[in-house]
Amino acid sequence: MKIVNYSTYVVGTPWRNLTYVVLETEDGLRGVGEARVLGKTHTVLEFLKDCKRHFIGHDVYDIEALYRRFTLLDFGSAGEVVMTGLALVEMACWDIIGKKANLPVYKMMGGKVHDKIPAYANGWYTCERKPEEFAKAAQVVVDRGYRGLKFDPFGNGDLELTREEYYKSIDLIEAVHSVTGRNVQIFVEMHGRFAPHQAVEIAKDIEKFHPGWIEEPCRPEDLGALKYVMDHTTIPIATGERLYHAQQYRDLLSNRLTHIIQPDLNQCGGLLETKKICSTAETFSIMAAPHNVGGVITTVATLHMMVGLRNAKILEHFNDFVDSQIKQVASPYPEVVDGYFQVPEGPGWGVELNYDFLENAAPATEDGIIRDPGLNMFEKSEWNKRSQS
Repeated sequence: MKIVNYSTYVVGTPWRNLTYVVLETEDGLRGVGEARVLGKTHTVLEFLKDCKRHFIGHDVYDIEALYRRFTLLDFGSAGEVVMTGLALVEMACWDIIGKKANLPVYKMMGGKVHDKIPAYANGWYTCERKPEEFAKAAQVVVDRGYRGLKFDPFGNGDLELTREEYYKSIDLIEAVHSVTGRNVQIFVEMHGRFAPHQAVEIAKDIEKFHPGWIEEPCRPEDLGALKYVMDHTTIPIATGERLYHAQQYRDLLSNRLTHIIQPDLNQCGGLLETKKICSTAETFSIMAAPHNVGGVITTVATLHMMVGLRNAKILEHFNDFVDSQIKQVASPYPEVVDGYFQVPEGPGWGVELNYDFLENAAPATEDGIIRDPGLNMFEKSEWNKRSQS
């Protein structure tokens, strides 16, 4: 079943763009992939033009060969742009394969282990960085039935915080914990901000709140710094959203330098490769909580992967709290109910694109280039507002 054509769409929001690739086969089946890439939307679209030889005219079933063409056969070392382009195409292939078989994708990848997947909320704290405001926003999350929530309270911190900013950040964490208590778990995002000594100082001050993890405490490439933090805190460590292929996970896993991995299938080459990474982590007793800043397609695709993971932990979700309009991209949307996602059903991803919405939700352009607003979180102290009105 050969791929004969592809089209792309971009949905803009105040802080992120979502890119869609729709593949079409010779018998008229269509499948969709989705990715969120910061600051490189135009680049990814141009890359797909450069590398269409890797998927146009090829069999939609040959996922392993697709990975090989995008990585090895182009000889250069694949990075974020290449792996995002690959993920877009690979995800669309799985959607087509499922539609052709009239089966949900997860049933073709080992079936399910779980009947539902726990969800945690992100993007809920688009408010002033004041304890009372964070507490009020956290209460909204709790009232919606979430069992977990994640947040980065550290403003524009980088390597070290001033003493004023340090205690302000600790106060924000304490305020959120005062609302969640024992019933809702907090996850503290650090975005790779800190020198290891500062990450450890923070961890020691918040151990009493029993967070589910601290995420990316140090620069993601600095495994020595990560080891230092692990050696000096009892809080679990989560990392991996900025690692793009299995080789980058090799030393992290074999040296047991994390407790939870967070690969993003948008940027790890798609569904099959990300599942391989997560399953390898299981052999080291490491759990998987995939990174998910996507819309309906990424969320559904990640659920198809997670229901078949023996070491699945929890899935991130933004779209109840920021940019809820992107739920209109496709239906049915995988809503969080009583803190859980349900198992997707229906052929392929089990959702249908709303092409009218896609065609009318394009982002702004500047000099013919799609704008990528981003977060600028290392310079903008109130980036957490995510440009929400």
